[in-house]
Amino acid sequence: MTSPSSPVRWGWLPREAAVPAEAQARAWLAAQLQTSAEALPLRRDAWRRPHIDAPFERHDINWSHSGQGLLVALADGGARVGVDLEWQRPRPRALELAKRYFTPPEHDWLARLADPLAREQAFLRLWCAKEAVLKAHGRGLAFGLDRLAFVDGPEGLRLVECHPDLGAPGDWALQALRPAPGYLGALAWRPGGA
Repeated sequence: MTSPSSPVRWGWLPREAAVPAEAQARAWLAAQLQTSAEALPLRRDAWRRPHIDAPFERHDINWSHSGQGLLVALADGGARVGVDLEWQRPRPRALELAKRYFTPPEHDWLARLADPLAREQAFLRLWCAKEAVLKAHGRGLAFGLDRLAFVDGPEGLRLVECHPDLGAPGDWALQALRPAPGYLGALAWRPGGA
């Protein structure tokens, strides 16, 4: 699928437990780039972020798996992309985790949600958004979930504050995903050079 008004394509795959996620992602990416999986030049950097080399270096890639699903993203034109996928299941420690890893206003927003199911959904949406941006940046969760802040509005989550290493909040585009029943995800990207 292609995200509206974006240089990003993404795909949902049932996760094959006997096959490494990277092998499944490689097959999907190769099909998108019209090459063979064996010919696709993938490598990992020091932070374990996947990259694609020549002749496909103008593309960026990312993937995430959870439960029995795999979400794969491919960005064109030098854009950076990150994706996160979470299987929906009870998260009884959502507020505790939010207090420890999110910003105080984000924790307070979640704490104000009286319905536990609504709180868990909001927690997952926020977690996916944060992780997608951090994966696009390249450092992932190790960079710190509290180094970027989102607010919830009529159009969904919006990045309003972030560490300077992430660029300006307005540089980032975010798309919430429901790729399959029982799963939530997020796709984050920023144009090349941003």
